Amino acid sequence: MAKYRDNLPQANGGTFLSDGGMETTLIFHDGVDLPHFASFVLLETADGRRRLKAYFEKYLHMARERRVGFVLDSATWRANPDWGSKLGYDAAGLEAINRASIEMLEELRAEWEAPGTPCVISGVIGPRGDGYKAGKMNAAEAEAYHAPQIAAFAATNADLVSGYTLTNIDEAIGIARTARAHSMPCMISFTVETDGRLVTGRTLRDAIETVDRETDGYPAYFMVNCAHPTHFMPALESGQRWMNRVRGVKANASSKSHQELDESETLDAGDPADLGRRYQALRRQFPTMRILGGCCGTDHTHIGAICEACLPPRAIVA
Repeated sequence: MAKYRDNLPQANGGTFLSDGGMETTLIFHDGVDLPHFASFVLLETADGRRRLKAYFEKYLHMARERRVGFVLDSATWRANPDWGSKLGYDAAGLEAINRASIEMLEELRAEWEAPGTPCVISGVIGPRGDGYKAGKMNAAEAEAYHAPQIAAFAATNADLVSGYTLTNIDEAIGIARTARAHSMPCMISFTVETDGRLVTGRTLRDAIETVDRETDGYPAYFMVNCAHPTHFMPALESGQRWMNRVRGVKANASSKSHQELDESETLDAGDPADLGRRYQALRRQFPTMRILGGCCGTDHTHIGAICEACLPPRAIVA
């Protein structure tokens, strides 16, 4: 049985860390070939699973040191039908790989969870198309499209499903509705452009309020990911009710636009210390921001800087 599915600790208080930019770390730092930016292919081999575990363990060590929780996001951002077919996966293959991703996280939780460090397992869902472009599905199409992946997670010990890097509000609605149909808690995370708006031009507030309205407030909480703080901070509004629904961020290391990042052949790691200070300012202004992680270009050094800026001193860990 899923450990936290009926009571998500990250939604009820306390601080939680998450990992950084998995795909950019594996590609640019570890020299791993990830076709179509798909990290789930590493689950197919013993060496690939070893690499993924080693990747997570750096972050889990930080969480244990700081005595905070950790959200373990599965390596399945690309494990949906359209991207899977490009990589030679049929429906059965995708179901198996999504299940395998959660089994690996269960192994990590068994090893790393400790008093004060609850480890929540999140089945990650990515957009049907490119995370930097506007999707074209309506809500009903999104429900049907994402149903197999959510059903696969529901059959495991995943605690929730998490939709990351979403630009299409209707796709987010579909994910939330399908999660509800499978009795799975869900998190929805949008990405924004340099002007703080979705690529469609709609505001972050509009996106969150629309999803809540069309799903009877089903998502457990919302996040923002794959954008730099300088992009999304101006879109956040102190004292507004919708901001109480935003519980975390996984920011990019770079302040470059999505187009610039897409066209770059090198990694822009930004300034980890500066990113930590920006997270500190974010937390001071919005105390409900409890989940702190990174996205493209970030690695354990960035999360370490965020810990230094935002969390109490290290505890002595046996």
